[in-house]
Amino acid sequence: TAFNSLNHDMTLTEFKFIWYMEYSHRMWGRVVGLAYILPAAYFWRKGWLSRPMKGCVLALCGLVCFQGLLGWYMVKSGLEEKPDSYDIPRVSQYRLAAHLGSALVLYSASLWTGLSLLLPRHKLPETHQLLRLRQFAHGTTALIFLTALSGAFVAGLDAGLVYNSFPKMGERWIPDDLLAFSPVLRNIFENPTTVQFDHRILGITSFTAVTALYLFSRKIPLPRRTRMAVTSLLAVACMQ
Repeated sequence: TAFNSLNHDMTLTEFKFIWYMEYSHRMWGRVVGLAYILPAAYFWRKGWLSRPMKGCVLALCGLVCFQGLLGWYMVKSGLEEKPDSYDIPRVSQYRLAAHLGSALVLYSASLWTGLSLLLPRHKLPETHQLLRLRQFAHGTTALIFLTALSGAFVAGLDAGLVYNSFPKMGERWIPDDLLAFSPVLRNIFENPTTVQFDHRILGITSFTAVTALYLFSRKIPLPRRTRMAVTSLLAVACMQ
């Protein structure tokens, strides 16, 4: 389908490049899965895992398998012929967002588990400021996660090709076709203009939240490790 409607002039060399990219991604995913499951089975058999850690390991291994299943489900959507559609063949943006979202959850959970085992938890007095900082950090995390998911919708719809000027979109701050689809809610997930607009707004909001989190953290006495983490977060946000 993709060859007939989009890439009819593709050479064998060009096809091989795409094929090897996809193949490498699949093989790497399987290696990651084995890197989870084989050591987990070994540690379990040796009796080195506590009861809470067993639950955590099962959840992570299950998430690895679920991630692979989602990847297959996503790719399948790009191979299905749609007789009523004359659009460019592409994977479903919904499935792409689910695949990316589960990968982020898996990575974050793995990192959190690893750091919890390697680094002792700081026992700080539960002040009002510290509680607010923790809530602010959790809110910023959710916002960044939502921004990343919106990026998957941009990629799935090729929405990045619609407008290539910033901060305005074309000659306007708010494009005319922002709510062109009906019902209105459909625009958020299927209108390329709206998807790109949302991603821009979420990106700016995430960067603002990270900056505010950093400035707020400077007012609170925090351990050196925590300060380094907040500073690194700001640095990565600037680079992104």
